[in-house]
Amino acid sequence: MIPVTKPFLPPREEYEAYIRGIWDRNWLTNNGPLVNELELQLKEYLQVPNLLYVGNGTIALQIAIKALGLSGEIITTPFSYVATTSSIVWEGCKPVFTDIDPETLNIDPTKIEAAITPKTSAILATHVYGNPCDIDAIQEIADRHGLKVIYDAAHCFGSKYKGQSVFAYGDVSTASFHATKLFHTTEGGAVFARDPEVLKRMQYMRNFGHDGPERFAGIGINGKNSEFHAAMGLVNLKYVNGIIESRKQLSETYDVYLSEVKGRKVGFTKNSDFNYGYYPLVLESEDLLLAVFAKLNSREIFPRRYFYPSLDTLPYVQKSQVPVSRDVACRTLCLPFYVGLSKEEVSLICRLILQVQKNQ
Repeated sequence: MIPVTKPFLPPREEYEAYIRGIWDRNWLTNNGPLVNELELQLKEYLQVPNLLYVGNGTIALQIAIKALGLSGEIITTPFSYVATTSSIVWEGCKPVFTDIDPETLNIDPTKIEAAITPKTSAILATHVYGNPCDIDAIQEIADRHGLKVIYDAAHCFGSKYKGQSVFAYGDVSTASFHATKLFHTTEGGAVFARDPEVLKRMQYMRNFGHDGPERFAGIGINGKNSEFHAAMGLVNLKYVNGIIESRKQLSETYDVYLSEVKGRKVGFTKNSDFNYGYYPLVLESEDLLLAVFAKLNSREIFPRRYFYPSLDTLPYVQKSQVPVSRDVACRTLCLPFYVGLSKEEVSLICRLILQVQKNQ
């Protein structure tokens, strides 16, 4: 079987060394020493001044919305994972969808201003597949209209924009360190903020609002993470450069074998460095996608329709006119992509795709 992804697992003995330390200290959670160490090492690796390690990427989005005091309407993308939209709704705000750029698949900045109303409080954009948005254009619009900017940067570990980590942009950026991600802590996530005061609010919020054992700075939630998860992150961080390089080589192998496919890759944003987190393919038609999907599944190869469906079709949101997102969501397939996937397996996947294409 070839799944769409497999988590990277470091040498067991390196992880177990951290686990022995946890046993010795008997400190399992509540801002333990490994959580603090992971935060320090991530700040150094990513070259960002402020971050907090949290339970997952979804709670990171929810904390970001709450910490910025958002209400009313939030302009967002319909082409993302469901957590982007559901977090907006969960926090009592209304998602307003604008269409995506047909090349980068990120939110199209030229469509944003037409969606702004007196009720708009923020823009929440996703860096799709780790490909940075047009950050400058989005920030210019936000500044002109007095809006906050949140980036769902779940896929972005290692991605850069103008030489800086994409996590350095926006009022708040969020990351996912889920097991399927390029860098993972089994489960986990992070929030990044430019303003130290916003970070301080989020720090209270991830721990029930505690400002001391018997004092509370405000409303909070349990957004913490454990020493066991931090231990996985500390070990995996040692290998992340090699992981990115391995995935780059896999991507280049796919490129060679799929040079004649009836479809295209996602277009990279200018002034950005991609992290090779995924290998999405936008096929010529949904019929071709479905035929490829069925053929690969018949050989126990499991790509994923990621992202499908377009989020404007969810039953708890208002329908929107986003034809590019609707079209792209029907034609995009993420192929198997992970450290340990062999060149021979990539060759097999590509031969099957081209075989289906030839018979269509």
